[in-house]
Amino acid sequence: MHFIPIAIRGPLFMILSTGSYVANDTMLKLATVGLPPYEVLFLRGTAAMLWGIPLLFALGYARQIPLILDRRVLQRNLLELAAILCYVVALANMQIADSTALGQITPLLMLIGSSVLFGERIGGLRMALIGLGFIGAVMVAQPTMQGISVYALLALGNAAFAAARDLAGRRVAADVPGMIVAISAVVVVLVGSGVAHLMSERWVTPETHHLLLMAGAGLFLIFGHFFIFMAYRAGPTGVVAPFYYCFTVWAVISGLVVFQQLPNAPAIGGILLVVASGLTIVSLDERRRRLTVVA
Repeated sequence: MHFIPIAIRGPLFMILSTGSYVANDTMLKLATVGLPPYEVLFLRGTAAMLWGIPLLFALGYARQIPLILDRRVLQRNLLELAAILCYVVALANMQIADSTALGQITPLLMLIGSSVLFGERIGGLRMALIGLGFIGAVMVAQPTMQGISVYALLALGNAAFAAARDLAGRRVAADVPGMIVAISAVVVVLVGSGVAHLMSERWVTPETHHLLLMAGAGLFLIFGHFFIFMAYRAGPTGVVAPFYYCFTVWAVISGLVVFQQLPNAPAIGGILLVVASGLTIVSLDERRRRLTVVA
């Protein structure tokens, strides 16, 4: 991926990650209509493993498979497990706009964590642009917040664990391939969701369309894990994190293509605000980088 300009690698990977996650979530949402949520996670994890293990061998990572159990990789992915166990229950029981909107606090939590843990300077202008991106994301999601309940708390828990996951991911050694981290996440979530299913649900025999949905979700899940890990490895948090808001843009596209739901005027305005704030942040970072090189 060295052919991609340095300034856009992190944002581009985040855009690809959020798109992959939304494709996965769309299939996940469709499957939970007939299956319990943790069973859906288990089936998706099984499908992701069937895709992922041959992919590791094809990419030449066979000798690095033991790194799946690396301590820092596992720390990151245990936080991923906590996030997804919260999210899948919230997704199955809330309007998707509400769960999406609550998830938009992840970049803000990520930036605060990066400032505290890694000493990254965010700056007032960048924080203002990030705030505009958050407003745009809420304009797209347009939450109703009717009946705030334990499911809303689970959605907030997902955002907090996701931010902690990405902060932990920055501590993973540079020589650990992104695909290894992605497959490790699949393994951890597969085991965790299997245990959660056995403890709280009864098995429902999936139909053919459920299995097809899970096959697709498993593939997109791998790419989502891979690109979000690589995004924070490739660029500064202050530049990359705002592009998490692209999740809402992809969600609108999913709603239009899958559910035939047309975005209204506030949603269109929100999309433009998200895109504008993100591009401005990238422009500022590129300008700063060039000035640093010249100096």
